Amino acid sequence: MSGAREIDLAQLAKARAVRYRRTVLAGRVGTLVFIVGAWQLLTAYKILDPFFAGSPLGIVERLAYWFANGTAYGSFWYQILVTMEESILGFIVGTLAGVVFGVLLGEIPLLSDILTPYIKMINALPRIVLGSIFVIWLGLGLPSKVLLAAVLVFFVVFFNAYQGVKSVDRNLVNHARILGASRLEVVRHVVVPSATSWIIASLHVALGFSIIGAIVGEFLGAQHGLGLVISTAQNNFDTNGVFGAMLVIGLIAITA
Repeated sequence: MSGAREIDLAQLAKARAVRYRRTVLAGRVGTLVFIVGAWQLLTAYKILDPFFAGSPLGIVERLAYWFANGTAYGSFWYQILVTMEESILGFIVGTLAGVVFGVLLGEIPLLSDILTPYIKMINALPRIVLGSIFVIWLGLGLPSKVLLAAVLVFFVVFFNAYQGVKSVDRNLVNHARILGASRLEVVRHVVVPSATSWIIASLHVALGFSIIGAIVGEFLGAQHGLGLVISTAQNNFDTNGVFGAMLVIGLIAITA
Protein backbone atom coordinates (compact mmCIF):
# COMPACT_ATOMS: atom_id res chain seq x y z
CA MET A 1 0.00 0.00 0.00
CA SER A 2 2.78 2.41 0.90
CA GLY A 3 4.49 1.73 -2.46
CA ALA A 4 1.28 2.47 -4.39
CA ARG A 5 0.74 5.63 -2.35
CA GLU A 6 4.27 6.83 -3.13
CA ILE A 7 3.64 6.25 -6.85
CA ASP A 8 0.38 8.20 -6.67
CA LEU A 9 2.10 11.08 -4.89
CA ALA A 10 4.90 11.09 -7.46
CA GLN A 11 2.39 11.15 -10.33
CA LEU A 12 0.46 13.94 -8.63
CA ALA A 13 3.63 16.00 -8.17
CA LYS A 14 4.55 15.42 -11.81
CA ALA A 15 1.09 16.49 -12.97
CA ARG A 16 1.31 19.64 -10.85
CA ALA A 17 4.72 20.44 -12.31
CA VAL A 18 3.36 20.03 -15.85
CA ARG A 19 0.38 22.28 -15.07
CA TYR A 20 2.68 24.88 -13.56
CA ARG A 21 4.92 24.92 -16.64
CA ARG A 22 1.89 25.25 -18.90
CA THR A 23 0.55 28.10 -16.76
CA VAL A 24 3.88 29.91 -16.93
CA LEU A 25 4.06 29.43 -20.71
CA ALA A 26 0.49 30.64 -21.15
CA GLY A 27 1.23 33.66 -18.96
CA ARG A 28 4.31 34.53 -21.00
CA VAL A 29 2.51 34.19 -24.32
CA GLY A 30 -0.50 36.12 -23.02
CA THR A 31 1.71 38.96 -21.76
CA LEU A 32 3.50 39.17 -25.11
CA VAL A 33 0.25 39.15 -27.09
CA PHE A 34 -1.25 41.84 -24.85
CA ILE A 35 1.77 44.16 -25.11
CA VAL A 36 2.21 43.73 -28.87
CA GLY A 37 -1.53 44.01 -29.54
CA ALA A 38 -1.93 47.13 -27.39
CA TRP A 39 1.14 48.70 -28.96
CA GLN A 40 -0.15 48.05 -32.49
CA LEU A 41 -3.63 49.40 -31.71
CA LEU A 42 -2.31 52.53 -30.01
CA THR A 43 -0.08 53.38 -32.95
CA ALA A 44 -2.70 52.41 -35.56
CA TYR A 45 -5.22 54.85 -34.05
CA LYS A 46 -2.52 57.53 -33.57
CA ILE A 47 -2.87 57.53 -29.79
CA LEU A 48 0.88 56.96 -29.88
CA ASP A 49 2.80 58.63 -32.69
CA PRO A 50 4.32 55.83 -34.84
CA PHE A 51 7.21 58.13 -35.76
CA PHE A 52 8.42 58.15 -32.15
CA ALA A 53 6.96 54.89 -30.80
CA GLY A 54 7.29 52.70 -33.90
CA SER A 55 4.87 49.81 -34.33
CA PRO A 56 5.08 46.00 -34.26
CA LEU A 57 4.06 45.84 -37.92
CA GLY A 58 6.66 48.43 -38.86
CA ILE A 59 9.34 46.53 -36.94
CA VAL A 60 8.50 43.30 -38.76
CA GLU A 61 8.60 45.11 -42.11
CA ARG A 62 11.97 46.68 -41.30
CA LEU A 63 13.47 43.35 -40.23
CA ALA A 64 12.07 41.63 -43.32
CA TYR A 65 13.68 44.31 -45.50
CA TRP A 66 17.03 43.96 -43.75
CA PHE A 67 17.04 40.18 -44.00
CA ALA A 68 16.07 40.31 -47.67
CA ASN A 69 18.12 43.28 -48.88
CA GLY A 70 20.74 43.85 -46.20
CA THR A 71 21.76 47.08 -44.48
CA ALA A 72 23.95 49.98 -45.56
CA TYR A 73 26.91 47.97 -44.20
CA GLY A 74 26.17 44.68 -45.90
CA SER A 75 24.12 41.60 -45.09
CA PHE A 76 22.08 41.80 -41.89
CA TRP A 77 23.17 38.26 -41.10
CA TYR A 78 26.78 39.44 -41.29
CA GLN A 79 26.07 42.22 -38.78
CA ILE A 80 24.63 39.62 -36.40
CA LEU A 81 27.64 37.33 -36.86
CA VAL A 82 30.09 40.16 -36.18
CA THR A 83 28.34 41.05 -32.92
CA MET A 84 28.18 37.38 -31.92
CA GLU A 85 31.88 36.91 -32.65
CA GLU A 86 32.80 39.93 -30.53
CA SER A 87 30.52 38.79 -27.72
CA ILE A 88 31.79 35.20 -27.65
CA LEU A 89 35.47 36.19 -27.75
CA GLY A 90 34.89 38.80 -25.04
CA PHE A 91 33.01 36.22 -22.96
CA ILE A 92 35.85 33.69 -23.21
CA VAL A 93 38.62 36.20 -22.45
CA GLY A 94 36.69 37.86 -19.62
CA THR A 95 35.69 34.55 -18.04
CA LEU A 96 39.22 33.15 -18.06
CA ALA A 97 40.67 36.36 -16.64
CA GLY A 98 37.92 36.62 -14.03
CA VAL A 99 38.42 33.06 -12.81
CA VAL A 100 42.21 33.36 -12.65
CA PHE A 101 42.23 36.68 -10.81
CA GLY A 102 39.33 35.66 -8.56
CA VAL A 103 41.14 32.51 -7.43
CA LEU A 104 44.51 34.27 -7.06
CA LEU A 105 43.16 37.15 -4.99
CA GLY A 106 40.97 34.81 -2.98
CA GLU A 107 43.94 32.60 -2.10
CA ILE A 108 46.59 35.30 -1.62
CA PRO A 109 45.40 37.91 0.91
CA LEU A 110 48.45 40.15 0.33
CA LEU A 111 47.74 40.34 -3.40
CA SER A 112 44.07 41.00 -2.66
CA ASP A 113 44.91 43.87 -0.31
CA ILE A 114 47.22 45.43 -2.91
CA LEU A 115 44.97 45.15 -5.97
CA THR A 116 41.44 45.48 -4.54
CA PRO A 117 41.38 49.33 -4.53
CA TYR A 118 42.43 49.43 -8.18
CA ILE A 119 39.89 46.81 -9.20
CA LYS A 120 37.14 48.74 -7.43
CA MET A 121 38.26 51.97 -9.10
CA ILE A 122 38.23 50.45 -12.60
CA ASN A 123 34.88 48.79 -11.92
CA ALA A 124 33.43 52.18 -10.96
CA LEU A 125 34.37 53.78 -14.29
CA PRO A 126 31.47 54.21 -16.74
CA ARG A 127 31.74 51.53 -19.40
CA ILE A 128 31.13 54.03 -22.19
CA VAL A 129 34.32 55.86 -21.12
CA LEU A 130 36.31 52.63 -21.26
CA GLY A 131 34.79 51.90 -24.66
CA SER A 132 35.92 55.28 -25.99
CA ILE A 133 39.46 54.68 -24.71
CA PHE A 134 39.56 51.21 -26.30
CA VAL A 135 38.42 52.63 -29.65
CA ILE A 136 41.21 55.24 -29.48
CA TRP A 137 43.77 52.58 -28.59
CA LEU A 138 42.68 49.73 -30.87
CA GLY A 139 40.61 51.37 -33.62
CA LEU A 140 37.18 50.54 -34.99
CA GLY A 141 37.82 46.84 -35.59
CA LEU A 142 37.24 43.66 -33.61
CA PRO A 143 39.82 44.07 -30.77
CA SER A 144 38.26 47.16 -29.16
CA LYS A 145 34.82 45.49 -28.99
CA VAL A 146 36.23 42.24 -27.63
CA LEU A 147 38.19 44.11 -24.96
CA LEU A 148 35.15 46.09 -23.80
CA ALA A 149 33.02 42.92 -23.68
CA ALA A 150 35.81 41.13 -21.79
CA VAL A 151 36.03 43.91 -19.19
CA LEU A 152 32.29 43.73 -18.51
CA VAL A 153 32.43 39.94 -18.21
CA PHE A 154 35.59 40.03 -16.08
CA PHE A 155 34.05 41.87 -13.15
CA VAL A 156 30.95 39.66 -13.04
CA VAL A 157 33.00 36.45 -13.02
CA PHE A 158 35.81 37.85 -10.85
CA PHE A 159 33.61 38.84 -7.91
CA ASN A 160 31.78 35.50 -7.99
CA ALA A 161 35.01 33.51 -8.23
CA TYR A 162 36.57 35.56 -5.44
CA GLN A 163 33.56 35.07 -3.18
CA GLY A 164 33.46 31.38 -4.07
CA VAL A 165 37.08 30.95 -3.00
CA LYS A 166 36.46 32.85 0.24
CA SER A 167 33.49 30.62 1.06
CA VAL A 168 35.44 27.35 0.68
CA ASP A 169 35.28 25.20 3.81
CA ARG A 170 38.64 25.77 5.50
CA ASN A 171 38.40 22.34 7.12
CA LEU A 172 38.68 20.74 3.67
CA VAL A 173 41.74 22.86 2.92
CA ASN A 174 43.36 21.96 6.25
CA HIS A 175 42.67 18.25 5.76
CA ALA A 176 44.23 18.35 2.30
CA ARG A 177 47.34 20.03 3.68
CA ILE A 178 47.58 17.52 6.51
CA LEU A 179 47.56 14.77 3.87
CA GLY A 180 50.56 16.43 2.23
CA ALA A 181 48.95 18.33 -0.63
CA SER A 182 50.93 21.29 -1.94
CA ARG A 183 49.32 24.73 -2.22
CA LEU A 184 48.83 24.29 -5.96
CA GLU A 185 47.23 20.87 -5.42
CA VAL A 186 44.92 22.35 -2.78
CA VAL A 187 43.83 25.04 -5.24
CA ARG A 188 43.33 22.55 -8.08
CA HIS A 189 41.57 19.79 -6.17
CA VAL A 190 39.78 21.63 -3.34
CA VAL A 191 39.42 25.37 -3.90
CA VAL A 192 38.49 25.51 -7.58
CA PRO A 193 35.97 22.62 -7.45
CA SER A 194 34.36 24.16 -4.35
CA ALA A 195 34.10 27.56 -6.05
CA THR A 196 32.79 26.13 -9.34
CA SER A 197 29.12 26.60 -8.42
CA TRP A 198 29.76 30.31 -7.78
CA ILE A 199 31.57 30.65 -11.10
CA ILE A 200 28.91 28.80 -13.09
CA ALA A 201 26.18 30.92 -11.51
CA SER A 202 27.84 34.03 -12.93
CA LEU A 203 28.22 32.78 -16.51
CA HIS A 204 24.66 33.39 -17.74
CA VAL A 205 24.73 36.97 -16.49
CA ALA A 206 28.25 37.38 -17.87
CA LEU A 207 27.12 36.28 -21.33
CA GLY A 208 24.50 39.03 -21.32
CA PHE A 209 27.17 41.55 -20.32
CA SER A 210 29.41 40.37 -23.16
CA ILE A 211 26.63 41.18 -25.65
CA ILE A 212 26.13 44.58 -24.00
CA GLY A 213 29.87 45.28 -24.23
CA ALA A 214 29.99 44.41 -27.92
CA ILE A 215 26.92 46.54 -28.71
CA VAL A 216 28.20 49.56 -26.75
CA GLY A 217 31.58 49.26 -28.47
CA GLU A 218 29.92 49.16 -31.89
CA PHE A 219 27.72 52.09 -30.97
CA LEU A 220 30.80 54.17 -30.12
CA GLY A 221 32.51 53.36 -33.39
CA ALA A 222 32.58 50.35 -35.67
CA GLN A 223 32.64 49.17 -39.27
CA HIS A 224 30.05 46.43 -38.81
CA GLY A 225 27.68 45.01 -36.18
CA LEU A 226 24.24 45.45 -34.67
CA GLY A 227 25.39 48.40 -32.56
CA LEU A 228 26.33 50.25 -35.74
CA VAL A 229 22.95 49.35 -37.26
CA ILE A 230 21.19 50.80 -34.19
CA SER A 231 23.35 53.95 -34.31
CA THR A 232 22.55 54.49 -37.99
CA ALA A 233 18.82 53.90 -37.45
CA GLN A 234 18.88 56.40 -34.59
CA ASN A 235 20.60 59.02 -36.73
CA ASN A 236 17.97 58.48 -39.44
CA PHE A 237 15.09 58.70 -36.91
CA ASP A 238 14.18 55.13 -37.87
CA THR A 239 12.40 54.04 -34.69
CA ASN A 240 11.31 50.73 -36.18
CA GLY A 241 14.91 50.00 -37.12
CA VAL A 242 16.12 50.70 -33.58
CA PHE A 243 13.44 48.44 -32.08
CA GLY A 244 14.07 45.78 -34.73
CA ALA A 245 17.78 45.55 -33.96
CA MET A 246 17.01 45.58 -30.23
CA LEU A 247 14.57 42.69 -30.74
CA VAL A 248 17.26 40.65 -32.49
CA ILE A 249 19.71 41.36 -29.66
CA GLY A 250 17.11 40.31 -27.10
CA LEU A 251 16.42 37.05 -28.93
CA ILE A 252 20.15 36.31 -29.08
CA ALA A 253 20.47 36.93 -25.34
CA ILE A 254 17.49 34.69 -24.52
CA THR A 255 18.61 31.78 -26.71
CA ALA A 256 22.29 32.01 -25.73
